[in-house]
Order: sequence, then C-alpha cells, then structure tokens
Amino acid sequence: MGRTQSFWTARTTAVVGQLHLVGDRDFSLMSFDTVGDRICEPLRNHKISNTLFGVASTVGDFSIIWHVIGFLYAIGSMHRLQQAVALSIALGCESIIVNQGVKRLFRRERPTTSGDDRFDLRTPSTSSFPSGHASSATVAAIILVTFTGMPWAILWVAIAIIVAMSRVVVRIHHMSDIVGGVITGAVLGAIIAPIISSIIG
Repeated sequence: MGRTQSFWTARTTAVVGQLHLVGDRDFSLMSFDTVGDRICEPLRNHKISNTLFGVASTVGDFSIIWHVIGFLYAIGSMHRLQQAVALSIALGCESIIVNQGVKRLFRRERPTTSGDDRFDLRTPSTSSFPSGHASSATVAAIILVTFTGMPWAILWVAIAIIVAMSRVVVRIHHMSDIVGGVITGAVLGAIIAPIISSIIG
C-alpha cells in the first residue's frame, strides 16, 4: 500500500511539474507576442509607416508582390522568364503546404479577426500560425537571391522583412507567427531553390 501510494504521489508530482512547464512556455510566448505588439504600436500611429506596412500587408496577399517582382525581373530575357514562372510555381506550392497543411495542424487564433481598425485589410480565412506572408516572403527572397545574387539580394531581403513584419503591425498575426513563418519559409526555400537551379540552371 505504501509503495502504491508513493508511486502515484510521484506520478502526480511529475504531471503537475509538466503542466507548470507548459504554462511557463505559454506565458513566455504570450510575453514575447505582447512585447512585439508594443514595439509595433508607434508604427501604427505614424502616417508614413502606417501607409508602408498597410500597403505591404495588402500586396503580400496571395504573394502578389513576389509574382509582380518575378515577372518585372523577367522582362527582356527568356531565361529570366523561366525563372519567374518557377518562382510563381514555388510560391503556389508554398501556399498549399502552409495554408492547407501546416496551419491546419495548429489552428491558432489571430490577435484580431480583421486587423487593427487603423488599416483597411482583407479578412483572412486561415488560422494564425505560421504566418503565410512571412513564409512566402522568405521563400521568395531565398529564390530571388539565388537568381540575382548581390546587390539585389539586399533589396529582396528588405522587402521580405517589411512584408513579414507588416502582419504584426496591422495586428493580423502574433510576432511568434512571423518567427514560425520565417522558419517554415527558410526550410521550404532551402529545399525548393536548389531544385529550381538544377532544372533551369
């Protein structure tokens, strides 16, 4: 009887300890997201940054900005046109994997349903984690850097950062969603970019 009681006491203590750890992780995540939201608040109140991030969020929908960049880059060259088509196909694959796959595993609620009232935004239909804007921006930047190298790489990375961060500024995503999106996009980009290079050259 004593051994049985000791066993269940030990098991209960272990479970309670695990619950505390989960609670600590959740609290840390909330703190991280709260800090991220506070950092972005001045950007919402400044006219120029408000416009910049609002536009960046909108043109990031459906990876529009990346498709446009790809085909503008392709002007005057059949080889670059092939690269632009490959970029669009890659972004389509990324969208399916993230929006119809990864997001369904987490089903995280967004910080707001339709974004901050200071912005005019499309209401997203998918869950919050990871950020599709951040994921697609990372994939696109990796592929474009592979195509162009320096100094264009600086521009692609800068645009990707603005598009990704815009989703926190407009309050459609938590900061941790952006981190998750960047990591997801980096993994996908690292897989896709070499495949494109091996096919197109």
